Amino acid sequence: MNPRRILILAGAMLVALSACGKPEQTVAPLPRVDASFNVGDNTYVRSLAIDPATDSLWVGTSVGALEIDLKTELMLNTFTRKDGLANEYVFGIGVDSEGFKWFGTNAGGASRYKDGDWQVFFPMHGLADYWIYAFAEQRDKIYWIGTWAGANRVDLETMQIKTVKDELINEWVYGLAVDSQNRVWFGTEGGVSMLDGETWTHWTHEDGLGGENLRGLPASANTGLGTRNRHDLTVTVGGDASYNPNYVFSMIADNNDAIWAGTWGAGVSRLANGDWTSFTTKDGLAGNVVYSIAQGADGAYWFGTNNGLSRYDGSTWTNYGVPDGLLGTDVYAIAVTSDNQIWVGTRSGVARLTAPAPEA
Repeated sequence: MNPRRILILAGAMLVALSACGKPEQTVAPLPRVDASFNVGDNTYVRSLAIDPATDSLWVGTSVGALEIDLKTELMLNTFTRKDGLANEYVFGIGVDSEGFKWFGTNAGGASRYKDGDWQVFFPMHGLADYWIYAFAEQRDKIYWIGTWAGANRVDLETMQIKTVKDELINEWVYGLAVDSQNRVWFGTEGGVSMLDGETWTHWTHEDGLGGENLRGLPASANTGLGTRNRHDLTVTVGGDASYNPNYVFSMIADNNDAIWAGTWGAGVSRLANGDWTSFTTKDGLAGNVVYSIAQGADGAYWFGTNNGLSRYDGSTWTNYGVPDGLLGTDVYAIAVTSDNQIWVGTRSGVARLTAPAPEA
């Protein structure tokens, strides 16, 4: 027999034996859109929050707030200004450790709700501003509120409100997060600030925050230098989003205490072990304006962008758009349940993604 043929046959046998010796690996199916509901063609869903105590989904829209029963998927309540909301345009929702739901509104202050009772907060009550965007709670029942004029520190036991402004790198606070060390992180229009006890630390693009302007997009007209010109989320320049790597619009602290900051036109950045790493459309992100961030129960990251939804498992990117079942391209809000249902808010409505059961 030809020696070369013997080598080929031997190699084929080794490959076959090696394949037989390896256990068959099952790849978990990716989540997909399996439900959605419309809130109106010209209505924006700007915020979502899960209340685990009542197993309900709270939806903040441009015309009020909704409460959805996650078990029955039925709408339980709708709330507008006549019901107690400070303003119908709800930009942020938070659920504190005492079960109160907090609603941050566009130019209407904040509202707090529990068991049918409402309370409103305006600057006359100690609130820093009427424009409210984010909420986060520390372990010692200190609640933080992000506004356009700094952040408010609320003692939930005494309800004393303090404003923090000059200590921040920028007063426009859009994102808030608290990590496992009880440090508070602030995403602003001028960079990231972190409060550790009494010590402040700040980061900007010069420190590695935000990806490079690879497409040569025009700089955002909103510089974040304290002007009161409203930065409308729908504004684009030449059909593309503008670029501001210091404008942090969304933020989370993940399960490993890495900080993720979503920027305006510069993708999403991760701070881990003192170093920033940025991800943009060049890496697989759906869009470079990152409105919302969440981490799933399986550890995967979800990013709501101006061009759809992205899932990142640490190595692979998967993107979702309207053809995949989303009701809109701009993904303003994400909320995740304990059983890893992913709820996504866009213009027109809310969609749910779940992972199908593996095939037997």
